[in-house]
Amino acid sequence: MLTIINYNVMGDYMYRDLTKGSITKGLVLFALPMMAGNLLQQLYNIADTLIVGQALGKNALAAVGSAYTLMTFLTSIFIGLSMGAGALFSIYLGKNDRDSLKSAIVHAFGLIMSVTIVMNIIVYICVNPILTFLQVPDELYGSMKEYIIIIFAGLIATSLYNFFACLLRAVGNSMTPLWFLGTSALLNIGLDMLFVLVFHWGIGGAAAATVAAQYVSGIGISIYYLTKCKDFIPSRKHMKWNKAILKEICDMSMLTCVQQSAMNFGILLIQRLVDSFGAVTMAAFAAAVKIDTFAYLPVQDFGNAFSTFIAQNYGAGYTSRIREGFKKATALSAGFSAVISALVFVFAEPLMRIFIKAEETQVLAVGVQYLHIEGAFYVGIGCLFLLYGFYRAVKRPGMSVVLTVISLGMRVVLAYTLAGPIGEIGIWMAIPIGWVLADIMGYGYYFAKRKKLLPREE
Repeated sequence: MLTIINYNVMGDYMYRDLTKGSITKGLVLFALPMMAGNLLQQLYNIADTLIVGQALGKNALAAVGSAYTLMTFLTSIFIGLSMGAGALFSIYLGKNDRDSLKSAIVHAFGLIMSVTIVMNIIVYICVNPILTFLQVPDELYGSMKEYIIIIFAGLIATSLYNFFACLLRAVGNSMTPLWFLGTSALLNIGLDMLFVLVFHWGIGGAAAATVAAQYVSGIGISIYYLTKCKDFIPSRKHMKWNKAILKEICDMSMLTCVQQSAMNFGILLIQRLVDSFGAVTMAAFAAAVKIDTFAYLPVQDFGNAFSTFIAQNYGAGYTSRIREGFKKATALSAGFSAVISALVFVFAEPLMRIFIKAEETQVLAVGVQYLHIEGAFYVGIGCLFLLYGFYRAVKRPGMSVVLTVISLGMRVVLAYTLAGPIGEIGIWMAIPIGWVLADIMGYGYYFAKRKKLLPREE
């Protein structure tokens, strides 16, 4: 049977219509560029971690790892806003309501950039209290402060990239963000080697390389949108204040922002607990989390692609297609996650040695322990990403917040409870327990409320 891949040509580029054709093939082909893009995005921090860990030692690695957790928490605020706005863009596209879509683009951009600028100012004012809250050891305080001051100069560029990437993906163009991210990732690696290994600028050089690469992707994708996506560029009439549109954006985006921020704030609290165990555990955690994130990024991006699929079909009213897609996406995500878990479990030590020198036996042991415990349960996080994407797309972002509170709340409570009597292993055990509890709640709510969420088509 021949499967037709549905494309519509808009301006000078193509976007994928996810309301038609094979569900599985459409989802996979749309998700693949997103997966590749975010894997490349991780190269920003992988390059820092690898070069810093091998060239500058475990203390510098610990500082970069802890700063990365802080950066992830803060950027999750505007990324959450962009993701929520992106779901609304897809719904408008499914309804073929171009005027509302263009008005939403204007209002969302203004909101997200305002939040980014305010957040950037707050970080620089409060850098010392933030480091004190994170319980950064004295021997790491100076290097971590230097890294943070430089790395947060790229916050606006990161916001620009994520807004336009979410916009393009919302209308079915997942390839263009990949090209810009790939270019900047390669630039980041080259500049890392130049600044750290050749110029010997230390941890500040690693941060500067990342910031330069972020501006390449952020400014580049902005120019692309303005020059190539003329069918989605708002006109003067779309720039008028529209209270109803802004309310819809806030309803979708704010709760998604809360969900993303709550998730990463929980991770920040875990980082604070890890920091209390000293440089060895911090370095092990920094390296293991890079492996961890790299391992389950594909299912995270599949969840985001699934959200676009759901939103387009929700806007078009194709609820039977959504039900079928929910089953197929769950099977795909769970199967992939199980394979990745097996690979990470078997190759935990070789993976850790990518970032950690062989003579750092204590750091290696702690990192392998983390991957053996937490990495065995990627199915839990894979299904959770699908649930986040689904509830965001059917205008139930509050449910995503509930799932995050269950997942991260239990993780934090158990980690702080178990870390005292059994040490780091208690932190690692708490993570998959939180995932499983949230999955039970998310799937239970779906099956209990499915008729109301997705009424049968007439």
